[in-house]
Amino acid sequence: MRDFQLPGRSPVYGTRGAAATSHPAATLTALDVLRSGGNAMDAAVAAAAVQCVVEPQSTGIGGDCFVLYAPAGSEHVLAYNGSGRAPSAAHVDWFLAQDIHTIDRHSPHAVTIPGAVDTWCRLIQDHGRKELADLLHPAIDYAERGYIVHPRVSFDWHSAVDTLERHPVARKTFLPNGRPLNSGDRHAQPQLAQTLNVIAQQGRDGFYTGAIAQDIVETLQQLGGRHTLDDMAEARGEYVAPISTEYGGYQVWECPPNGQGITVLIMLNILNEVDLKQYAPDSLERVHLSIEAARIAYRDRDVYVADPLHASIPIEQLLSKAYAARVRQHMSLDQAMTTLPPPAFPEHPDTVYISVVDDEGNAVSFIQSIYHSFGSGIVTPKTGILLQSRGSGFRVDPHHWNCIAPRKRPIHTIIPGMLMHEHRAVMPFGVMGAAYQPAGQTHLLTNMLTYGMDIQAALDYPRFFYQDNHCCLERGIAPAIAQGLQQLGHRTAIADEPLGGGQAIWIDWQNGTLVAGSDPRKDGCALAY
Repeated sequence: MRDFQLPGRSPVYGTRGAAATSHPAATLTALDVLRSGGNAMDAAVAAAAVQCVVEPQSTGIGGDCFVLYAPAGSEHVLAYNGSGRAPSAAHVDWFLAQDIHTIDRHSPHAVTIPGAVDTWCRLIQDHGRKELADLLHPAIDYAERGYIVHPRVSFDWHSAVDTLERHPVARKTFLPNGRPLNSGDRHAQPQLAQTLNVIAQQGRDGFYTGAIAQDIVETLQQLGGRHTLDDMAEARGEYVAPISTEYGGYQVWECPPNGQGITVLIMLNILNEVDLKQYAPDSLERVHLSIEAARIAYRDRDVYVADPLHASIPIEQLLSKAYAARVRQHMSLDQAMTTLPPPAFPEHPDTVYISVVDDEGNAVSFIQSIYHSFGSGIVTPKTGILLQSRGSGFRVDPHHWNCIAPRKRPIHTIIPGMLMHEHRAVMPFGVMGAAYQPAGQTHLLTNMLTYGMDIQAALDYPRFFYQDNHCCLERGIAPAIAQGLQQLGHRTAIADEPLGGGQAIWIDWQNGTLVAGSDPRKDGCALAY
């Protein structure tokens, strides 16, 4: 039990349904959908649509999403890849001929074909109870009548002024009166409301064909993009086979590449035999060993994760216990690794997360993003769509697995997670924060499964992340830990911003209860009934 004299909050308990998101309006929307007879998938899509309006820095209908779904009564996890592809004319030779050697996040080339709307429509058709028009109504209302800017949204907004000033429509839409919005300000997007209304009435075709698609393509072509109406019309997500490993007696499921979920599983495999429990959760040993495992797993991510239709990724080898045992031998409690162990094979040439469980026990782990804060910063003039920057993850290198190519999907950072025990889902979970997500998921799971923290305490707990050759530490990490890491050979730095943000819902099948948590690093909350 937590100390009620210290800052913090309790987990949220319910029996019939629960939702946890990074924004109160989205959580309330999800709960309203559940209480009105919708299921978990209905609630997740409705919440995601609301977040496209009220958290414009993190997500939008110009972005992508990934979903894990555990139907009640089934031991199987369904995975859906809703990530968009590069245009058909995105040949690496063209970029090199234009002397383009990196994909700038603010350029039209960073905009892959959005996959979110296609995903919504497919998942509601396959697994929902309600009509899409009903589910999009709350988002349309917020876009049309306006919503109140919350503190974390405002914090991110102020950090993205340079991006928003680059494009005239973005400047007009998101810098009214020439400034970013403050918490408590009201913001409306009437053009986006009209676009959402078209999608509500016409479904997928309303977005990927016709006037909306025309506006997207014309906007990008005028900036030099190679997108076409055929690219929009042909956009499709797909069901994929999820991947998993075991940790602490539980099965951890992730979407396969082109997402980075495999990074979580590699980290957990490395840590599984370390026996973290012998060290305190706030100990130097726990932080050091976790960082070393992350250094290996992230190196493997950078080598291997790409579109599996364009690269033969050795998933089985990377997730083998033998590989984890081999690389673990290079880790020591006495010092940081000076060189990383060789990979499995020689190297080949701001986001929103939603967790929902309904009264039947259907569990949805849903994540959606436009990648960087405010994505590419490009907004369509007639339809008000903020377009993502996911294509900046491509390389302009013909020998790299993640090289840009026609109809290819880039490496994706957004990863939903699902925890299973005894052949049924016990926790949909996710941690936002771009590259931090695998480390964040591992931190959350070890907090709960190794150290026995409740779901809210596990989300609250101070975080660390190895990035840019530094151990980035939140201010909640004791100074003595930083000093100890330095003595082991690590370079340390205080994190400039909070590390990520997460949500999760624990399903207690024995007691028939749901226990939900939401990260204090965001504006959101968990609700249950």
